[in-house]
Amino acid sequence: MLLFAIPIFFSNLFQQLYNAADSLIVGNFIGEQALAAVGSSGSLIMLLIGFVNGMALGAGVLIAQLYGAQDRERLERAVHTTVAMGLACGIALTVLGVALSPQILRWMGTPEDVMSSSVLYFRVYFLGCSAVVLYNIGAGILQSVGDSRSPMKYLILSSIVNVVLDLLFVAVLGFGVGSAALATVISQVVSAFLAFRKLSLTQEAYGVRWRQVRFDLPMLRRVVGLGIPSGVQNSVIALANVIVQSNINVFGSAAMAGCGAHAKVEGFAFLPITCFALALSTFVSQNIGAQRYDRVRKGIRFGLLCSPLLAEVIGVIIFFLSPVFVSAFNNQPEVIAYGVNYARTVALFYFLLAFSHCCAGILRGMGRPIIPMAIMLLIWCALRITYITVTVRIFPTIQVVYWAYPLTWGISSLLFAFCLTKLKFPPMEEIPQAEGY
Repeated sequence: MLLFAIPIFFSNLFQQLYNAADSLIVGNFIGEQALAAVGSSGSLIMLLIGFVNGMALGAGVLIAQLYGAQDRERLERAVHTTVAMGLACGIALTVLGVALSPQILRWMGTPEDVMSSSVLYFRVYFLGCSAVVLYNIGAGILQSVGDSRSPMKYLILSSIVNVVLDLLFVAVLGFGVGSAALATVISQVVSAFLAFRKLSLTQEAYGVRWRQVRFDLPMLRRVVGLGIPSGVQNSVIALANVIVQSNINVFGSAAMAGCGAHAKVEGFAFLPITCFALALSTFVSQNIGAQRYDRVRKGIRFGLLCSPLLAEVIGVIIFFLSPVFVSAFNNQPEVIAYGVNYARTVALFYFLLAFSHCCAGILRGMGRPIIPMAIMLLIWCALRITYITVTVRIFPTIQVVYWAYPLTWGISSLLFAFCLTKLKFPPMEEIPQAEGY
């Protein structure tokens, strides 16, 4: 599992690097307001594409199970149904993102001095979001069958493309904040093309034959059944984070820029969390498909030990070096103060976030996505929003907003730990026969 997880780690590392490149270059060459526009983008983007990414996770679980069971016929149908779903969702997201960005930004309380830059950034990004969706679909298929190296190579290349284009568009040509989004879109087109080139050339059962890309309704029902809980989970977490961001926006563009800079730094702390959660989900799915329940147990123990430990090591580094990291994005003292305050409130609690995400990945791999969806809907969305709504009125400081994260991470970790103690092995039934799909 470690050999599978390491390429995912480097894939996410380079993806985070080119996400951070937008903010680094924009913050240093354009200024605080442009950094605020880019820095506040993560929550809104996840709100709109999080559901589709969750559906892709559900499809990945199914593909991994069928690959582990060596069921070639149903594997082919699952892959082509997943690609068809990605194409349809990419088109829908383009329309929704371009149309709704201004209104959502107003709901978030985006200050007028950064509104025009934020709208431009989001609209350019969503005009090319089909490439983002398709890359995630293609990479998800490859990772589901155990190939995590190819997506890593594609992301390394696209990261280089993104940084070069950012420097060209912003630093050399002075095109402005919209060009940073355009650089991201072009780099995602490169990675999506490479992923599907790999899938189109392979002769394996998981290969993509474009003439066969269509919705297989029985398979689509299975994909949707596994994917909707993860999609809802991603969307409600993103919705809660949008509300958190709207509370940060009230404190002005310096707070937006500082917290946005920290969010880019924090993305690096999420790398071991993301890679181990995905690796656990794939590892558990494949071994359940192959009925290797002993390996499932070993994989769970390994993941639950390594991911929180790595996350905490990174959290300690961020805690002490946050002034250096945040100042790399913008050297204004007020911006740095907001970012450092945010980092030193949450960084030492990353182990709780890692534990929750790993447990969610384990449960998804077992075909039980409802449990993580319910816990995160209840704790990361409902409780987080309630906490902020009540406490900000009593203590109107930004510190209260920061504490929403470690508090909800801790409660969800307790609930996930309880759920894991109640699991029985073998953890799920054998894969249903064709009529079940």
